[in-house]
Order: sequence, then structure tokens, then C-alpha cells
Amino acid sequence: MISEFLGKIVDIVWGPSLVFLLIGGGIYLLLLSRLVPLTAFAHAVKLIAGKFHHDKDKDDKGQINHFQALCNALAATVGLGNIGGVAVAIQQGGPGAIFWMWVAAFIGMNTKFFECTLAVMFRGQDYKGEVQGGPMYVIEKAFPKKLKFLGVAFAIFGLLGTQALFQVNQLAAYLDSQYHVDKLLVGIICAIFVGYVLLGGVRRMASFNSKIVPVMCGLYIAFCIVIISLNFSAVPALFGEIFRQAFNPDAIWGGAAGYGVLKVLQIGVKRAAFSNEAGVGTAPMAHSNVKTSEPISEGLVAMFGPFLDTIIVCTMTALVILLNFPEAASIKDEGVLLTLAAFENSLPGIGGYFLGLSIVLFSISTMIGMSNYNEKCWNYLFKGRKYLAQKTHVAMFCSALILGAIFELSDIVNLLDIGYGLMAWPNMICTLALAPKVTKELKKYLKSYVRN
Repeated sequence: MISEFLGKIVDIVWGPSLVFLLIGGGIYLLLLSRLVPLTAFAHAVKLIAGKFHHDKDKDDKGQINHFQALCNALAATVGLGNIGGVAVAIQQGGPGAIFWMWVAAFIGMNTKFFECTLAVMFRGQDYKGEVQGGPMYVIEKAFPKKLKFLGVAFAIFGLLGTQALFQVNQLAAYLDSQYHVDKLLVGIICAIFVGYVLLGGVRRMASFNSKIVPVMCGLYIAFCIVIISLNFSAVPALFGEIFRQAFNPDAIWGGAAGYGVLKVLQIGVKRAAFSNEAGVGTAPMAHSNVKTSEPISEGLVAMFGPFLDTIIVCTMTALVILLNFPEAASIKDEGVLLTLAAFENSLPGIGGYFLGLSIVLFSISTMIGMSNYNEKCWNYLFKGRKYLAQKTHVAMFCSALILGAIFELSDIVNLLDIGYGLMAWPNMICTLALAPKVTKELKKYLKSYVRN
């Protein structure tokens, strides 16, 4: 009954209105920026590489640099959503869902530019006096007081949406299926480790993530390239199937159940949001900690997140799965276990071990990234009040990890989808309303740093 109830709530939250808000609103922002993901992408790469330094004053607000801020955001986005979430998308909507993930990701690059720029433009302080940002602070500082409830609503929904339940669940499922490690034990170990990192604050998180994220992404992409190369002759036809089923899904992928293009589009957009979080409002909380006096520069850096996360990593995962299981809907394994089966099938003897390493690295980094977001929502709501300070939050978040390890995957996906969908509403309303302020600053920035 609970599973059925959660499924119905997801259908309501992720109805056509939210899909239109994310895609339609995203297209409006794309036109408003004059395709900045294309025109300023090269400059964003240079910013990440440290070739441009816009910090005019050492006393600029913020705690971390551009690269660390991106890694903090990627730690939460590039994770098991790229391994298990893609498998869920294919099983729910077929290959066509991947096409709509691409569309949502490209639009999401631009959306992230706007929301992360705003997060730096309208930063606030937490109860400890540290610089913080995110939709709740933007709404508080830029909107009339009567609309402050939107910021509070975002933070409340964020306490649900930014739980790391999917990550710990899929890690536990992998270790249980491969090594018979008790799922409850996995949850307890993860809770202890994440609690240690959380108690160290944002700088400890940034230090950990800036070391682990580049390594895990590089290794995963390299192995996917090896598998795709071994089956390269089948890749062109596979891309053709992805495009075809985006607009004409076969019955095996749900057409017989009354699905169709709209349903596949909804699945693609939902899974893209779960993977790269564009429009949801989480990434601005990570990027707002950057030490800079140029908000536009961090917005440009943020664009790289959906590109790497969905257009690169998710696509490679999808190709590996579909090359091995063209009719993945008929496979009993779900989530990360389906991806595991694809790796083992492609690289017998080593594929499973490699993906196991990726699962461990991806899941741990994402747990830490999500804990950072969850803590920011918690601190915004409770502001360090007695019995509701940091240690209380650590205990709450880590306890949820233990439960997440033993819950059913479908229930966890539904819970997180509900949280993400509810977070997207106040964030997108805020972003669309303040977008003209961003475009005004973008023109000045491009004139000063890109076009000269």
C-alpha cells in the first residue's frame, strides 16, 4: 500500500506541469542567455583549469575555489544516478528516455548557469557566520517578505530530496549480491564514515571531493570507452534506435500499457533531474561557497556539471547497457545490478570488479555531497537552535543512511523523486523571476573577459 501510494504521489508531482516548467522554463532561459552553453563553454573550461582568476581581493566572500566548488557539486551529481539511475530510465522508458535525458541536460546546463549565478549574487550567512547560498537565501534576499515561505518550503523539501538513500541502497545491493555483506552492516559503516566527514565542515568535504571525483570519473569513462570500442560497429544503429524510440516507443518499453512519447519524455526528464539536478536547486548550494567576486564566473563553471554528468557519463552507461541487453526491460536485475551485469558480460572476469570499485567511489562521494546539501537546508531552517545544531543533523542524516540500505529500491526512487519535484517548483520560480538580473550581468562579464 505504501509503495502504491508513493507511486501515485510521484505521478502527481512529476505531471506535465513540472515537465513544462523544467523544459519550457529552461528553453526560455536558453533564449534569454543567447545559448551561453555553446558560446561560453570554452571559457568555462578555462575557469575550471584556473587560467582566469577573477578574485580581485583576497577578502572576497567564500571558502573554496572554482575547481573545488565544481567537485563538491559533481560529488553529489556524478554518482550512482549515472550507473543505476540510467538503468532505471532504460527499464522504465526504453532507449528513447536517453534522448530526452540529453535534451534535458543541454537545457539544464543553461539552467544551472542561471541558478548558480543567482546563488552567488544573493548569498547569505548561516548561524555560524559562514557564507552560504542556494534558492532559500536567494528568495530571502531578492523577494518580498511575503514570499519568504518559498525559501522555507525549498529547505523543507530539500531535507527529503537530498537524502543519500539511493546511493547507500545501491552500494548495499551490490555488496550483498557479490560478497554477501549484510546490507544493515553496509548502512552502519557508511553512516560512520559520512558522519566523520560531515563533522569536518565544508573544507573537509571540498578536500575529499577534489581528490576523489576526478579519479573516479576518469576511471569510469575509460572503462566505458573500452567496452564501447569493442562493440563499436553496433553503436551507430544503437544511436538510431535511441532517436527512433524517443518519438515512437515500442510496446515492450511500455507502449502497450498506454505510455507513449509524453511518458518517455517524463521519464527522461525525471531521470535527468535525478542525475544532474539542473533546475532542482541543489547545485547552487555547493557553488555558492566559491571564493569570488564574479558571480557570472561561477555560473559558467556550473554549466560543466550537466555536460559531464549526463551528456558524457550517462550516455556511456546507456550504451554499455544497451549493447549487452537491447531489451533491458525483460531483465530481472534492476538499477545498478543491471549495469553490473552489462559490465560482466562485456569484460568477463574484470568488468564486475571494476564496476564494483566505481560503485564504491561514486556512492561514497555522492553521500558526502548530498550530506552537504542536506546540512545547508537543515541549518537554514533551524539556525543552530538548541538540540537542532550540527550534531543533531549528523545523527539524523546518518540514521537515514542505515534505513536506506535496507529499503526497497522502488520506494527510495519514489521518495527522492517526490523531494526533487517539490524542490524544483520554488527554485524554478525564483530563477525565472530573477533571470533578467543575470543576463544584465552576463553582458558586462562577456564584454570584459570573453570578447576582448
